[in-house]
Amino acid sequence: MAALTLSVLIVGLDGTIINVALPTLAGDLHADSAQLQWIGGGYLLALSVAMLPVGLLGDRYGHKRLLLCGIALFGLASLGGAFAGSPATVIAARAVLGLGAATIMPLSMAILPRVFAKEELPKAIAVWTAATALGMPVGPLVGGWLLDHFWWGSVFLFNVPVTVLALAAGLWLLPSDRKREAVAPFDALGAVLSALGITALVYGTILIPRDGWTDPTVLVTLGAAAALLTGFVVRERRHPHPLVDLKLFADRRFLWGTLIAVFVNFAVMGILFVVPQYLQAVLGNDSFGTGLRVLPLIGGLMAAAAASEAVVPRLGARTVVPLGMAVLAGGVFLGATTDLSSGYGFTALWLSLTGLGFGLAVVPATSLVMGSLPDGSTGQGTSLLETVQQLGGVLGVAGLGSLLGYGYLARLGTDGVPARAADAARDSVSGADEVARQLHDTGLATSAHEAFVHGMNLVLTACGVISLLAAVLAAVWLPGRSTKCRKVARSVPEHAESMA
Repeated sequence: MAALTLSVLIVGLDGTIINVALPTLAGDLHADSAQLQWIGGGYLLALSVAMLPVGLLGDRYGHKRLLLCGIALFGLASLGGAFAGSPATVIAARAVLGLGAATIMPLSMAILPRVFAKEELPKAIAVWTAATALGMPVGPLVGGWLLDHFWWGSVFLFNVPVTVLALAAGLWLLPSDRKREAVAPFDALGAVLSALGITALVYGTILIPRDGWTDPTVLVTLGAAAALLTGFVVRERRHPHPLVDLKLFADRRFLWGTLIAVFVNFAVMGILFVVPQYLQAVLGNDSFGTGLRVLPLIGGLMAAAAASEAVVPRLGARTVVPLGMAVLAGGVFLGATTDLSSGYGFTALWLSLTGLGFGLAVVPATSLVMGSLPDGSTGQGTSLLETVQQLGGVLGVAGLGSLLGYGYLARLGTDGVPARAADAARDSVSGADEVARQLHDTGLATSAHEAFVHGMNLVLTACGVISLLAAVLAAVWLPGRSTKCRKVARSVPEHAESMA
C-alpha cells in the first residue's frame, strides 16, 4: 500500500504544484500567456491521451513492470524540468510527466486486487483515493513553501527523491508479474482514433475559457472529437482484440460504478477549481495558507473511508452511494450560501461535509467497478475508468469555469473605471484586486469580491444539482446486495446474541 500510494501521491501533487510557479516562470523564463497555458495543457493532454492504451499494455506485459517504468519516467522528466532553460523545454517536460502519470494512475489501481483480498479491497481503495486527492490541495502548499525558499525549478526537483523512494518500494514490495501468455495483435487503428479523439476533446476544452463555447475553432474541434470518438467506439465493438473491452459496460456494477465516479469527480473538480481562488482572492490567504485550508475536504474523505469499511457490508453500495452523494450535495448547497461576511470556519464546515460525502460515494462505487473486472483485464478496466473520470473532470472544469465567469461578470461593477483597467478587472478577481490597489478604489475590490462569491455560489449550486441527480440514479440503478451478503449481514447480530 505504501509503494502504491507514494506513486499516486506524487502525481496528485504535480497536478497542482506547478500552478503557484507560473508567475515566477513568466518572469524568469519570459514565458507568455500562451506558453503558460500549455505548461498546464500539455500535461493534461498527454495524461488523457496515453491512459487508455496503458491498461491493455499492462495486462499484456505486466502491471508492475510498466508501473515502475512510469515512475522512472516521471522522475527523469521532473529532473529535466528542474533545469529547463526555456518555456518550450518546460512544456516538453510537463508533457513527459503527463505520460508518466498516465502509466502510474491506472496500473497502481490495477495492482490493488492482487495485493488485497475482497474484504480488504474497499479500505485499500479508500487509502488510494485519499492519497490521490491529498495531492491536489497539498500541491500549492508545497509549491508555495518551495518558492519562498528556493528557485522555481525546486517544484520539479521535489518529485525526484519521492519517485526514487517509490521506485525502490515498488521493486521490493509489489508482487511479481504473472507469466505472460501469447500476445494478441495490438489494435493500432483503435489507439490512433482514441488518441486523436481525446486530443481534440481536451484541446477544445482548453480553448473554451479563452475563446468561449461558440467560437468556430472550439465548435470544429469538439465536432471532430465527437466524430473520432464515435469511430473509435464502432471500431472497438467490431475488433476481435479491442484496445478497450466495451462489454464491461454490460455489467451494471461497472457501468453505474463508473458513472457515479464520474459524477463525483465532476463535482469535486468544480469545488477544487473555485475554492482555492476564493481562499486566496477573497479571504486573502497565500498559496501555503490556501493549501492548508482545503485540507478539511481530505479530512472528511478519510473519515468516510474509515466509516465505509463498516457501513458498506451492512447496508450495501446501493444505500451508501446515494447517501454519500446526498451528503456531498448538502455540503456544496451549504457552501452556495457563502457571502462576504462568511469566515473560514464556515468554509471548513461545508468542505468537511463535502469530503465526507465524496468518500462515502466514491469508495463503494470504485469497489463495485473493481469487483466487476475479470482477472486478466484489470488494467483495461482501470484505464477505462480513469480515462472517463479524467475527461469528465476536464469537461466539468470547462463548463463550471464558464459558469463562474458568467456569474462574476454579471455582478461586477466597473462604472467610472478607465477602459483598460476595467478590462483587466473583468479578466479575473485577482486582476480586479490589482486594479483596485493601483487606483485606490476600495469599491471596485468589494464589487469584485462580491461578484466572485456570486459566481462561486452558482458553481457550487450546479455541483449540488449534479450530485442529487447522481444520488437518484445510484438509488435506482446500482445493483443491490446479493442474497449471500444479506445473510452474512443478518448473521452478525444473531451470532452476537447467541454468544451473549
